[in-house]
Amino acid sequence: MDLGLTDRVYVVTGGARGLGRATADVLVAEGARVVLSGRTEATLAAAVETLGDHATYVVGDNAEPGLPARLVAAARDRWGRLDGALISVGGPPAGSVASTTDEQWTTAFESVFLGGVRLAREVSAELDAGGAIAFVLSTSVKAPLTGMAISNGLRPGLAMVAKQLADELGPRGIRVNGLLPGRVGTERVAELDALQDDPVAAKARAALTIPLRRDGEPSEFGRAATFLLSPAASFVTGVMLPVDGGVMRAL
Repeated sequence: MDLGLTDRVYVVTGGARGLGRATADVLVAEGARVVLSGRTEATLAAAVETLGDHATYVVGDNAEPGLPARLVAAARDRWGRLDGALISVGGPPAGSVASTTDEQWTTAFESVFLGGVRLAREVSAELDAGGAIAFVLSTSVKAPLTGMAISNGLRPGLAMVAKQLADELGPRGIRVNGLLPGRVGTERVAELDALQDDPVAAKARAALTIPLRRDGEPSEFGRAATFLLSPAASFVTGVMLPVDGGVMRAL
């Protein structure tokens, strides 16, 4: 199936590694161009070197108020258009409600929540009909994850913002969706496993909770995200799509 992505241009935040990079890989393979962002220039430059002429990058943190404008400008300066964005809001630190400090909540709110809302608001103002935005969230939108207080607190609210934005932008022909990854084999998941006494055993136990009995591959997430951003999903908006191997049981 032709996804209709040839020469379309997308911003991908957190695009140097993990789920953002996996999506950028698929977008470029399907003919799109990408503007990656992230905090570390070395990893962004390495990603662009691999992706070639279909990629460029902007160094910045989602918490920076000026980042959306710089991303839009990079897309228009390089390719003269912008068709959408994958907003990957990153992984806040693990911890219980009792152990998480005010400073940790505030820092995460600035980046995960407000940064994501700002990016969506300002990027969407630059899109024409046919544009699309996708938020990378988590299954914590629908069910709490043990020991992940900040994620459990912030992501459900961000999902509701995404749904409202889908209502607001729908009349302009712009779609907004969310992706709810479960355990996908990224550096982030490896970091969380490493916090356990026995990371190998922890990974094995987690696999038993997944109907497919394994972690997902980053490319599997990338394909789902790419579809939602593409014109092939032109009548799909306001949804929260689990990409979790079947972990979410609710309808």
